[in-house]
Amino acid sequence: VQLQASGGGSVQSGGSLRLSCAASGLTLSSATIAWFRQAPGKEHTLVARIFRSGGVPTYADSFKGRFTISRDTAKNTMYLQMNSLKPEDTAVYYCATSSRIILSSSTEFSNYDYKGQGTLVTVSS
Repeated sequence: VQLQASGGGSVQSGGSLRLSCAASGLTLSSATIAWFRQAPGKEHTLVARIFRSGGVPTYADSFKGRFTISRDTAKNTMYLQMNSLKPEDTAVYYCATSSRIILSSSTEFSNYDYKGQGTLVTVSS
């Protein structure tokens, strides 16, 4: 079982990046999927999630209108489209998934069964 995150990099303020997270050994289609981030010296913070297969995307307030979470069931891959990036978005971004997590626990990174290795996003001013 593996989640392979990619797409991070360096971008100027106002730019865009799309993160990808390809799953192998498990199916994303009906699972809860989420993106978290961890800035230097800080805890993991929930960016966005889709709860199971029927959930609507939800976002932390800082990312509403700028970030979009999605999944492609045919490719078994989840995505995070990030627009209007700001220097404070600089962090390591992690994908995570679980087929058994309950809604009230889905805001905590440690509660997810599977996590990607993280991909670094650096936004310069």
